[in-house]
Amino acid sequence: MRKQLDQRYFPGFLPIACLCLFLLYAPLIIVMVYSFNDSTSITSWQGFSLRWYKDVFFGVEAAKFKSAAANSFVIAIAAATVATFIATLAATGMLRAGAFKGRSLSFALINLPIMVPEIVTAVATLIFFSAIGLTPGYLTILIAHIVFCIPFAYLPIAARMQGIDGSFEQAALDLYATRFEAFRYVLLPLMAPGILSGYLLAFIISLDDFIITNFVKGAGIETLPTAIFGSVKRGIQPNIMAISTLLLVVSVVLVTLSWLVGRSGQRLENDQQ
Repeated sequence: MRKQLDQRYFPGFLPIACLCLFLLYAPLIIVMVYSFNDSTSITSWQGFSLRWYKDVFFGVEAAKFKSAAANSFVIAIAAATVATFIATLAATGMLRAGAFKGRSLSFALINLPIMVPEIVTAVATLIFFSAIGLTPGYLTILIAHIVFCIPFAYLPIAARMQGIDGSFEQAALDLYATRFEAFRYVLLPLMAPGILSGYLLAFIISLDDFIITNFVKGAGIETLPTAIFGSVKRGIQPNIMAISTLLLVVSVVLVTLSWLVGRSGQRLENDQQ
């Protein structure tokens, strides 16, 4: 029996891993630390303060950021809801409908938005909306976000469904349940952790998206990422660091919830086995 390789003991693994972690997280830590800086400078530390967080909610630009945040959350909730619904139907069709012609192609098309560079998706979406005469605005942002979020919602839902034994549905059918009843009362409750995990992941993807939103939004319409970018173009201010920290905290919390929900679903699957 071959001994399993442990990459942790490969020469140079530890310093390379530490370097990668430093490059990934050092900028985030710096932004978080200086968001509590009492100084108007973004480079010199002059003491701990919450003044910039107060400025976010009550400062000169507070109304703009509150409106942008409201737009972001409304669009993210709507996009995640629709994307999760479509992803659930897609996963059911792909994994419970049996083999069918074009199944591999369908799987590739569902996951294509993840593999295509986001800038390409943004340009293509803008050209498509222009071709059909759809005026840029909330609707174009919502449609673009739904399409982009579907694969992110699909992956955890499909992973959860793959772990559910088909015998549960077969038992329901044997007890004279219709296919819809077997899906609603048997499969859907078992899929709940995957669906919730997919919803949270789609929500955070929509909430944080900048590139696609910046291309398809109308004039005068801002989401939180585009509002932050607009302020940064006029110079990096400490209140931007505070907003970025708040957005980062929300993202980390939602990603952690998605991971915990997915983990609970995995434990449930192991218990069934």
